[in-house]
Amino acid sequence: MNTPSAPEPGAWKRATRRLLDLLYPSACTVCGAGLRNGDSLCATCRDDLPRLAEPFCESCGEMFPGNISGPFACPNCSDLKFAFEFARPAMPRDERTLDLIHRLKYNREIHLAPELGNLARETFADPRLEPALSGGWPLVPVPLHRKRLRHRHFNQAEEISRALATHTGLPVLAALRRVRPTETQTLLSRKQRMANLRGAFAVTNRSRSWIETSPAGAVLVDDVLTTGSTVHECARTLRRAGFRRIFVVTVMRG
Repeated sequence: MNTPSAPEPGAWKRATRRLLDLLYPSACTVCGAGLRNGDSLCATCRDDLPRLAEPFCESCGEMFPGNISGPFACPNCSDLKFAFEFARPAMPRDERTLDLIHRLKYNREIHLAPELGNLARETFADPRLEPALSGGWPLVPVPLHRKRLRHRHFNQAEEISRALATHTGLPVLAALRRVRPTETQTLLSRKQRMANLRGAFAVTNRSRSWIETSPAGAVLVDDVLTTGSTVHECARTLRRAGFRRIFVVTVMRG
């Protein structure tokens, strides 16, 4: 008598996706076209979103028009000393990308996190990130204060980090916590933002053993890089705790 063979690996996941497609048909978040397999962006819209392209600032990833040969720092970064080595956004500012990020953060559309993590994955084509890949550095999401976390119910940087981990194989490490709430940064200058964030972060107990055994470096992950003040303070906290090198990856340059 023949024994039924076990389902092949991944078969249950594919079957579940097909069932969900029937029960809850998905649509492209940008153009509204019908989709399958739980995707949130169609291939056309995903490919049409602008990517960061040279020339761009080697410190913050700000794109510049024209022909600039070789690495350069933009005027905003030329007189600053960040605690991180460089920030690498996947994409320049674009209203469609910003809408995806806002829908994740404010509308709680967590299904968009895998799409944003997939976009952030493209930053690892930058050869400067190779030490993180070869060294198995942890992905460290920028944390929310517990009050904001209670209101939002999730941390968008952590959700993007988890999605990014599936593409890179790097572990996610909750190495930071926000120890005090801070004023909204929207209307503050860079100098005011840095003052507003000073002392706002601390390393978590679970990260200390990691730093003791693997202090080579970490990759900070966030949704948007604007002035760099938040990731600078996070990087400063991580370096004081013992990490030697800090890189920054974000979905978009604000």
